[in-house]
Amino acid sequence: MRRISSTSAFSAATTVLILSVLLAATTTNAHNITKILAKFPEFSTFNHYLSLTHLADDINNRQTITVMAVNNAAMSDLLSNHLSINTMKNILSLHVLLDYFGAKKLHQITNGTALAATMFQATGTASGSSGFVNITDLKGGKVGFGSEDSGRTDATFVKSLTEVPYNISVIQISSMLPSAEAEAPTPEPAAVNITALMSLHGCKDFADALSASDAMKTYADNVDGGLSVFCPLDDAFKGFLPKFKNLTIDGKQSLLEYHAVPVYQSLSMLKSSNGVMNTLATDGAEKFDFTVQNDGQDVTIKSSKLVTAKIVGTLIDQQPLIIFTINKVLVPKELFKGALSPAPAPAPEADAPAESPKAAKKKKHKAAPAVDSPADSPADSPDGAVADQEADGNNAVGIKGLGFVMVLSFLGLLL
Repeated sequence: MRRISSTSAFSAATTVLILSVLLAATTTNAHNITKILAKFPEFSTFNHYLSLTHLADDINNRQTITVMAVNNAAMSDLLSNHLSINTMKNILSLHVLLDYFGAKKLHQITNGTALAATMFQATGTASGSSGFVNITDLKGGKVGFGSEDSGRTDATFVKSLTEVPYNISVIQISSMLPSAEAEAPTPEPAAVNITALMSLHGCKDFADALSASDAMKTYADNVDGGLSVFCPLDDAFKGFLPKFKNLTIDGKQSLLEYHAVPVYQSLSMLKSSNGVMNTLATDGAEKFDFTVQNDGQDVTIKSSKLVTAKIVGTLIDQQPLIIFTINKVLVPKELFKGALSPAPAPAPEADAPAESPKAAKKKKHKAAPAVDSPADSPADSPDGAVADQEADGNNAVGIKGLGFVMVLSFLGLLL
């Protein structure tokens, strides 16, 4: 009988341990409050405002949390007060407990009462203990809730919607919790200098191009109504700069406007609303749209058949403005049609000189011709518009795959 050496046994045990860790890492999923509440249409308004105030992102980043949701009827009473978005955020954050309270725990509270901290308290906006919620086990099997500053029980437990023990609990309560502190008017955020912010955080080249174009006015005109900007980082825009310089003035404006959407979309909202989106450059027949897609935990933007950019950071997320950073320049097919399709076969030589081409029809800036010089245009260079950006993509793939290759190599040495 062949003897198994202690070294081989150790190697086998180590291999099993490593594989177990890898398996655990690939099967662990963070909760998503937007998707959880999407299963319950009667909570659609509450769910919508969690996303609009970006509380959904804060909730998803917490490991132990309880969300006290109210149905659409209860939300309508709150909305009738016409509160600002910042005040709405304070009120809703009072309904997010920083501890796990499932149905069973609610009915087994020690001494019949508990004081729970909320996300409103964690923001530092609440004064004293006004950001705490009292939970009371009432007679007849009921559980009551009340904000600390109200001093009374204002809502009761209705039912449990979703429970992942000691991770997230989503429950329904009968009504919103009143709180003079949370409902107090909040000052509007100060105006943001978009290009200055971009320049300070790795998007200076894009910011300079934006400042020199009429696209800046288009951005400014849309901020108050909601604006989501996708700003290419400097390395990506520098690689694309030769192609950008070959665009007409109108073409440059269209490309810059193509990097913004005229509506506020947080990262969680983008993840839950994949699909085609219009941009500031959209103008009737000239679509200038792109497609938002999820790639695991990443969000990507597909602007053409050859260019897919990834959101790699957030410069600012301050309702109604959000600015993301992306790793590639978005390439609209309306400006780079030639670069996105196979080059045509060369025309046969003619004995007589060819007729002069007809003048192109004048278009609005949205549909402007892509180039000034046909000799060095993006349309005449099928690979040019995107080849300069390929290095970033290849590096990303290489880094992602590196960890797995190293693990396989390590296992080979052990075995």
